[in-house]
Amino acid sequence: MSDAILLKKHDPKVELTVPLTSSKSESNRALLIQKLGHDQAALDNLSTARDTVTMKRLLSSDEEMLDVLDAGTVMRFMTAYLATGSQSRKITGTPRMCKRPIKILAEALNDLGANISYLGEEGYPPLQFEPFGTQKTEELTIPGNISSQYISALLMIAPTLPKGLTLQLEGEIYSRPYIEMTLNLMKHFGIESSFEGKTISVKPQAYQGNSYTIESDWSGASYWYSIAALASDADITLKGLREKSNQGDSAIVQIMEGLGVKSEFDGDSVRLTPCEIQSHLDIDFKSCPDLAQTVFVCAAVKGVSLKMTGLESLRIKETDRTAAMATELAKLGAKLEETSAGVWELTPMPAGQEVSQPITFDSYDDHRMAMALAPVCMHYDVIINEPEVVVKSYPEYWDHLKMAGIQISEK
Repeated sequence: MSDAILLKKHDPKVELTVPLTSSKSESNRALLIQKLGHDQAALDNLSTARDTVTMKRLLSSDEEMLDVLDAGTVMRFMTAYLATGSQSRKITGTPRMCKRPIKILAEALNDLGANISYLGEEGYPPLQFEPFGTQKTEELTIPGNISSQYISALLMIAPTLPKGLTLQLEGEIYSRPYIEMTLNLMKHFGIESSFEGKTISVKPQAYQGNSYTIESDWSGASYWYSIAALASDADITLKGLREKSNQGDSAIVQIMEGLGVKSEFDGDSVRLTPCEIQSHLDIDFKSCPDLAQTVFVCAAVKGVSLKMTGLESLRIKETDRTAAMATELAKLGAKLEETSAGVWELTPMPAGQEVSQPITFDSYDDHRMAMALAPVCMHYDVIINEPEVVVKSYPEYWDHLKMAGIQISEK
């Protein structure tokens, strides 16, 4: 694919059934559980996302140095896996990945009995692992407002530890649905646990070799909700989604009701059709931060003002997503700003504003920037730079947009 693509403004009704990509969040958890259960579990419908391909490759690799590329989930899950192993190994990633903090997880694992050291700056990858020693403790206390991937990584290795593990979560718990996703998947593969208040306990147990079919990706579904909201008219069916989902990003159903999209579930499908919009929404993204960029863009174009909290983790993703979005939305005349500590407001583009076309959006080497900005083509000609970044989570994205009748050409 070229360095940029042009998406022509799409006026007609968007009407199609989308064979969504599978959830990389579920896929990557299931792959680690499968490995911890000695490869007995049978997994179906694994994600084609590069992150999942990377996870699968590294779990089967005998190399001393493992490269996660830009996959944050893979870095955290593999860190827990390697820390409790019996070999000397190393792990690294892209320059950006080596700027994303890992200290809380690494130090927690060291407290358990791991032997992890830093090969570069303290608290950041790359990491060196020596064989796991004697388990020093079965109780850890960690902040609840850190990345849920740290907590999930610890939980998945917990039943394989000689003494099991009890986690005490301090303060407010962020991304709770992702923690519950992990525990629900562990339960499917035979692991009993308790999550009461802010305490999660997992006794020593063996993973069972059960089968599991990965659900479609609710994060990927969010872009179709945005297309449905911004289209002149839409009737879109998304396949492989559960009304009662393990994925926190299923919150897009409720959020998008305020942005003009009604959801109707039928078996494993959800149908998106128009409904009335609200002029202002208050949203807490604490449990679903990956939806934020999609909602920013949709609200900016639809003329809906937003007041938001729970965006803290966006600063340490593939890019500083709040800063990047503020820059890109300004090209539409919209304004995204932090008005007080932890509180963000979005002022949408003024009604009737003239916009120079095509609008060129940068991706910042971030898959969610590219996919969140693309639906603006329902209103304007759009150029997306670095379109190949979508391979990280939704490789079929541009092909699926073409299925919707959107004209895409290389620049």
